[in-house]
Amino acid sequence: MSEEKDKVEAIRTTFTTEFERFADLSLDSIPLSDAEALLREVGELKVKHTGKKSAIADAKKLIGKVAPEERGNFGQLVQSVEKEIVSSIDTAETKLNEFIVNAKIERERLDVTLPGRRPRAGHLHLVTILRQKIEDIFVSMGYAIEDDREIETDYYNFDALNIPEGHPARESQDTFYTTDGFALRSQTSTVQIRAMERRGVPIRIIAPGKVFRRDTPDMTHVPMFHQIEGLCVDKGITMAHLKGTVTEWLKRLFGEDTITRFRPSYFPFTEPSAEFDFSCFKCHGTGKFEGERCRPCKGSGWIELGGSGMVHPNVLKACGVDPTVYSGFAFGFGLERMCALMYSLDDIRLMFENDVRFLEQFK
Repeated sequence: MSEEKDKVEAIRTTFTTEFERFADLSLDSIPLSDAEALLREVGELKVKHTGKKSAIADAKKLIGKVAPEERGNFGQLVQSVEKEIVSSIDTAETKLNEFIVNAKIERERLDVTLPGRRPRAGHLHLVTILRQKIEDIFVSMGYAIEDDREIETDYYNFDALNIPEGHPARESQDTFYTTDGFALRSQTSTVQIRAMERRGVPIRIIAPGKVFRRDTPDMTHVPMFHQIEGLCVDKGITMAHLKGTVTEWLKRLFGEDTITRFRPSYFPFTEPSAEFDFSCFKCHGTGKFEGERCRPCKGSGWIELGGSGMVHPNVLKACGVDPTVYSGFAFGFGLERMCALMYSLDDIRLMFENDVRFLEQFK
């Protein structure tokens, strides 16, 4: 029997050695993942020392081979060793399970008494805000909103707009060209040509969108900016309609006391052509604001906005419109400079630098 007892004691010693690191386990400040790893190791020890193929299971089979007079004592020894092994493993498992459960509860704990965190709502860019205001005005006046491609052929970007070969605008230092001979549109007038080809006349549209020119970025220039161009073609359209339309939408945007003026100019796609200004919305044309020189109009009382004129007969012909029957007017202006005036910005590059601290001011 002494040989069998030695085997059982060896089982006890082996378990005690392997379980020693779990006997006085300290769980203070250990991560949840480490505790879960320890629990898996304890589970592996449990299978190794109490499973069907464990040494203690083999020791139980020896009970029937021991002499009858010694069988009772040997059986008690085997049971005590097994009970010791199971008790030690169960204690470690319980301790680890309690720690893991409490750690998960703490990690997922939600204090319903804490004040909620209001989600940060986004808002429109200031260029978009102004564009939508202007679009609403023109829609109420019976105009449709048109949009089209931003990469164009020379025909739509120049030829159809009566811009001849050799014109400075067609040079590569002024226009972005692709390797395939296409160009990024330099004005949204291309939309007007395509709209007349597609819809025919009479027509009343405005075309807001991005345009591209090879400008060096500075306080008043960027290579990509936004324009809004308007077009009205019908029978009997005159310069008076142009003046009335421009004056009306500016009054709706800046107030009934807004005054407009037109100055002779030149554009290849209109004849006659004119630059149009409006009375300063801040100083109301006086040139003075709070006793000082008005900043938006630089003390002149007038703000230059854009170009306009009667659609050139060559442009109408290019769209298949008979200029002896139909006439029309067109106008265009940039949104960034108008935004800079309205919001007192001294650098239009601020609108494209994506600085949230700047953009949050224009909700």
